[in-house]
Amino acid sequence: MMTANRPQPRPGVLDIAPYVPGKSTAPGVAKVYKLSSNETPLGPSEGAMAAYRAAAEHLHDYPDGAAARLRVAIGEAFGLDPERIVCGAGSDDLIHLLAAAYLKDGDEAIYTTHGFLIYPIATLATGAKAVAAPETNFTADADAILAKVSPRTRIVFIANPNNPTGTYMPFDEVRRLQRSLPGNVLLVLDAAYAEYVRRNDYEAGIELVATSENVVMLRTFSKIYGLAALRLGWMYAPASVIDAVNRIRGPFNVNGPAIEAGIAAIRDTAHVERSREHNTKWISWLTDEIGKLGLTVTPSAANFVLIHFKSEKAAADANAFLMKRGIIVRQVTAYKLPNCLRMSVGTEEANHLAVQALRDFLGSGA
Repeated sequence: MMTANRPQPRPGVLDIAPYVPGKSTAPGVAKVYKLSSNETPLGPSEGAMAAYRAAAEHLHDYPDGAAARLRVAIGEAFGLDPERIVCGAGSDDLIHLLAAAYLKDGDEAIYTTHGFLIYPIATLATGAKAVAAPETNFTADADAILAKVSPRTRIVFIANPNNPTGTYMPFDEVRRLQRSLPGNVLLVLDAAYAEYVRRNDYEAGIELVATSENVVMLRTFSKIYGLAALRLGWMYAPASVIDAVNRIRGPFNVNGPAIEAGIAAIRDTAHVERSREHNTKWISWLTDEIGKLGLTVTPSAANFVLIHFKSEKAAADANAFLMKRGIIVRQVTAYKLPNCLRMSVGTEEANHLAVQALRDFLGSGA
């Protein structure tokens, strides 16, 4: 009776499981090492921080609604036409905009079993159905995705590399997938971790967007650029997709300080390379050292590792043990990986402490 007398969300909204970010605190622990959100341990560049501070002088001004200077800077960095770039408040904003522009009640969007949770959330919010395609060895499988395509399919979301597994689809497979999709299906390649990849058979998607009418590439400033707090992302897409998204996005969906910091960050190539080198060194070290403990680690092309335990209970116990040491990692039960923990690459100190904590946990008879 009471419920009928208040506004009700559209059918299905209250059935959506809300996104829960990685934890940031460990109660009762003096020093915390946050390895739960795939943040860069090197932080943002000095130039980006200086640009952010300078932007404080203009907080009374609306930002440029088109983020024109930022789009030019991105275009210069990657050799892209700024007119085919849209910026957003993180990749999440752009995922929601693409879903709103291309999905309606009764449509379907495909993602993979262990894919980024925002894909089904954005899909369900439009009234469309989220369809999970199985993975092979924790990796997106082109044939499994194609087997899920139906006349109602409108979008295919692929995180490449994927979060939380760290695996990736080789570019030849991505291209084969695109060629096999109906022309009216939008292939969204979420390349949030592209800057970390050191594989000869990987491509973030720039070439495919440039030569196709149904491919979008998403990128972010939250990872290697260290601007997660500012919520800044961008997409490169065909002109028709750019036009559709620009018609529905908020007029000031990127804030002024984020624009200025983003311009400085993308131009500081030396800082990006230092961050990449740090990750290359420590992702290999963590994989080897954790493997020596008898734990399986899924080979990762990103800036985190997925650690497999013998059971859901063992993973939960390990998480609690690490938490008491001030080491915060990510439980990934929501990603249908209850036996696993995801751990970001941290500083040298954090990496050593995390491995030692895992060693102590396993030595305790767990």
